[in-house]
Amino acid sequence: MTLPLFFFYVFSIITVASGLMVIAARNPVHAVLFLILAFVNSAGLFMLAGAEFLALILIVVYVGAVAVLFLFVVMMLDIDFANMRQGLLQYMPIGAIIGVILLLELLMVAGSVVVGPHVAGANLVPIADSVSNTRALGDAIYTRYVFVFEAAGGVLLVAMIGAIVLTLQHRVNVKRQDPVKQASRKRHEGVEVVSVKSGQGL
Repeated sequence: MTLPLFFFYVFSIITVASGLMVIAARNPVHAVLFLILAFVNSAGLFMLAGAEFLALILIVVYVGAVAVLFLFVVMMLDIDFANMRQGLLQYMPIGAIIGVILLLELLMVAGSVVVGPHVAGANLVPIADSVSNTRALGDAIYTRYVFVFEAAGGVLLVAMIGAIVLTLQHRVNVKRQDPVKQASRKRHEGVEVVSVKSGQGL
């Protein structure tokens, strides 16, 4: 078994297992941790395929998006933060297991440079020498798949607006400004002339 094939099996098995645990986990915190683990291993698979740009985007964008998604989930579920802080120790075992798995994968990737230095430069999908990976991906997205890319952006925009609308709560007792009402106000609505007799005051 070659070293790239070994890493492929490791990343694939952990990705599939993490995806199953995301569905099976009843605790939302555990599900998010397993989802982050699945994203990291998927990035490793992209690196093996020679798509380093997709791997970095998966880590930077999707892991950050998971954190924002978890924030919306916490806001929608109305979780008691006092109880969450008290039960912090119960999340330590699953967090420690996932942290150990990520640490072992990082050590294996770092050790593979010493064991097989040719693996990092061996792309399974050949790319022309005159075109970089990022440029080839940009040419494909913004020419052949431009409509699909725009449709995906529209779906994400609608999802973001929907999440904001679902989590937005207006308090009844808080006074809020209405710019349209302020701009369309007439003079008689804002000024009241009162005839006060001399010596009586208001």
